[in-house]
Amino acid sequence: MRPFPEKLVVASHNAGKVREIRDLLEPLGCGIISAAELDLPEPEETGATFEENARIKALAAAMASGFPALSDDSGLCVDALDGKPGIHSARWAGPEKDFALAMRNVEEAMQAAGATGEADRSACFVAVMCLAWPDGHTELFRGEIEGVMVWPPRGTKGFGYDPVFLPEGHERTFGEMDTAEKHGWQRGQDEALSHRARAFKLMVETGIGDV
Repeated sequence: MRPFPEKLVVASHNAGKVREIRDLLEPLGCGIISAAELDLPEPEETGATFEENARIKALAAAMASGFPALSDDSGLCVDALDGKPGIHSARWAGPEKDFALAMRNVEEAMQAAGATGEADRSACFVAVMCLAWPDGHTELFRGEIEGVMVWPPRGTKGFGYDPVFLPEGHERTFGEMDTAEKHGWQRGQDEALSHRARAFKLMVETGIGDV
């Protein structure tokens, strides 16, 4: 297991995702810069799994920048839609990346599938983080959180599908939670809540970094 890099590129052009990853990385004390700040091109995500796409993005950023890179490939998997939108979660937002549209598209698909009762609206968020070095070495970490879909959307915090996802055991959607609550770090908690925080916690627990 390699030591955590002193300087790291966050391999994303998604401002909300970069912000959350910065918040998670801050305790590690490494220098952080995003792929967007370096004006790196966005690679085509041709993988069939979250792991494959995370690796594509991390390796592209690491090789283009010459620094280790951390990517995150994440998505919403709805049981009534056979796991969709899944790895194509961003595509449901269209070319303008309109997640109000994406949330509406998912809800319409669920209604068409007859998923109207709470028991039929189960879903999970998945995040896979990939840490890649310019020499091609990669390490992968996966986090998941179960929950149910709600409608209409609730809350204006977070990003993406957060306002329609109610994590299991909670009464507030991710869209109603601030960053600390969503990740599970507030009020002395040491249990990661969000899918992204769970992937990050696994990365730390397996020896990458020390917080």
